[in-house]
Order: sequence, then structure tokens, then C-alpha cells
Amino acid sequence: MGTTKICAIAAELKDSDFEVIGIGTSESRGLRKGIVVNIEATVESISEAVRRLEEQASLEVESVYVGIAGGHIKSFESYGTAPVKGSEITKEDIDRALEAAKAVYVPLDREVLHVIPKEFVVDGEEGIINPVGMNGIRLEAKVQIVTGSVSAVQNLLKCCEKAGLEVIDIVLEPLASSLATLTDQEREHGVVMIDIGGGTTDIAFYKNGVLSYTSVIAIGGNHITNDIAIGLRLPVDEAERLKKTYGSVLPEGENEEIKIMVAGRQQQSIPKSYLTEIIYPRCEELFELIKTELINTGAYEEAVYGVVITGGASLLNGMERLAEAVLGMPVRKGIPYNRGLLKDVLSDPKYSTGVGLLLYGAETEVLPVNYGDVFSNILKRMKQWVKGWFGS
Repeated sequence: MGTTKICAIAAELKDSDFEVIGIGTSESRGLRKGIVVNIEATVESISEAVRRLEEQASLEVESVYVGIAGGHIKSFESYGTAPVKGSEITKEDIDRALEAAKAVYVPLDREVLHVIPKEFVVDGEEGIINPVGMNGIRLEAKVQIVTGSVSAVQNLLKCCEKAGLEVIDIVLEPLASSLATLTDQEREHGVVMIDIGGGTTDIAFYKNGVLSYTSVIAIGGNHITNDIAIGLRLPVDEAERLKKTYGSVLPEGENEEIKIMVAGRQQQSIPKSYLTEIIYPRCEELFELIKTELINTGAYEEAVYGVVITGGASLLNGMERLAEAVLGMPVRKGIPYNRGLLKDVLSDPKYSTGVGLLLYGAETEVLPVNYGDVFSNILKRMKQWVKGWFGS
């Protein structure tokens, strides 16, 4: 569910793996910066993407995993403790420690989306990832709590239900993108994932195999398009075409002339350097904001494996080199994990979130839901609230 596009992907489970069997996309007409601003337009966009998927995959879509993002997403650390009831730590002991960590004040207009364990402490011994089966008396849990706006979640659910879809789960989009693009080694030793979308840029920091921090910056590819439209006095559609066709963050082929359509009808030639001079400052600003964010949270020093950039806007020529220059750390482009007949189509950073949702769904279908999974209880509550407020 992006600001630029709605993407629906279906896959067939093959043991613990999957094969992609269909994909459908549509222009996103009802979201702004990841938040629903027009219910009917969003429902139409969802329905169109799903219809195209159904035609390609020859199936009927009834239920979905939905990604959620936007500037309303906030995260913070919390801590909880619980006594161990028996001689060995069990799943129930972990659940009680996590519930204690979750028992913090959350404003009425916000709801807990994820409670992600970072580490456990058993009788003062820190750095334990899975304490089940260990002996101990006192269990402590350090967690990352991710919250979202209640109204944003309600509106997302409402749109899916009006499109005739049952929502199995709502998943944080940076979490999904990370599943599709990061390696186990990167997650373990420290890595930052930057997903540059149309309306926002999602940041996720992994350490010791778990999500340690997430945030959103309200700048994305659409801001670059708007800069081009204003700078060259072009319609937004023409500015988007120029960005995708000739857009470059760093100077190259500066003597080259490119054709633009002025006022939608008159063709004119301009130096390619004009385009780079508009794109570069906005991208530099974005990475400067990201660097400040990482330094303030302590992730900058701990990201041993550097940065992985993904998302549609990461395709701009020279984006990796500029990111390395501004951030001062190694950068690689994140290509989503993919399988099946459409693997060549999906080998594109703009599909990272969609492929990540497939990975999340495949794991959830094969394995029982554990304490790290997303909020089934809040989902049920949200559905009841939506039906109660808007009618079933």
C-alpha cells in the first residue's frame, strides 16, 4: 500500500518455500505519505491491483497480508520482568515478561502494532536471544515497541474490507522489506535498511538478528518529481517520465541533450545537467537527514555491515555512490528474494515490500504464530471497531 502504487502479489507454498504465480499493480490514488486520505479512491486502487493479479494467476483472492507505513509509525524501547514459575524457562514465562514490557503508557490515539523482543536477561545474564529451556529464577525482556495511529489502521482495514478482502495480518512495511533484502549475517552483525518509496523513506536498523529501531522520514521519490516539475515548469507526469528515463543523482553525460515536452505539446531540448542539478540537492538532503537520525539513535556506530537501500526511488542512477559519500559507510542495493515464473520481473527494488510480505506470510502459514508476530488481537479489535463505526 504505497503512495505511488498499490501492489498485490500471490505465491504458492512449496514446503517452506514459495513460487510467485502472479502480480498486479495499480496507481495509488487515495494515499498520501502512506496514510489513506480518500477511502473510495483507495478502494478502487486496491480492487484494480487485485483484479490484475487474479487475471494473471487465474485465482480468486479472498484474504491478504497488508503492509502499513507512514509518518505516523513510531517506535520506542521498553523493559519488562517476570518470575520463572518452574525450574526451566517456558514459552509462558516469555509471554508474561513480554506482557510486562508492553504494559507502558500509550496515548489513546495510538495502538501497539509490534512488540519485538531484542534480548532477554536471565538472572542478570544479558544478551540471550532465546531463553526457552534455560534454568533461572528471574526473566527480563528488552523489547522494541512499534506503534501506529489508530485512525490510520482503521482506515486501512476499512479500505481492504470494502474491496472484499479479509485481512489476515497487518505488517510493518520496513519489516517486510527487510525480510526480502537483508541476509542473516547482516541482521546479526548490524545493518541499516533504507526503503525509499514515493511519499516516505523507511529506516530499519537490525542488530543481533532482530529489529532494533525503525523510523520514517517524510521525503520520497515524489518530492524529487515535484522538484523537477517546479524547476523546469513541467506537468508532474512529464517530470516523472524525465526522472525515470534520464534521472541521475551524480553528473554524467552532462553534455547530453534531452527532450522535454513543455505544456504537454511543445518539444524542447535541454542539457541533462539541468536535471541532475535539481535531483542532487534533494537526495543529498535525504541522506543527511538519515545520517542525523542514525547518529542520534546510536545505530550509526553499530551498523558494521553498512546500509542496504531499496524501494523504487533507489533505482535513480548514482544513488548508491551518493549514499556512500554522505553516510560515510558501505552501501549496496537491496534486490528482493524471489522465486517462480516471475522472478525476473520481481528482481526490482520497488517490489521489496511485496516480496517481504510473501515471506512473512509463508513463514506464518508454515509455522505457528510466536511472540514476535504481529498483533492478532489488535486486528480483531480494529475489525470490530470498523464495523461498529462504519457499519459492516
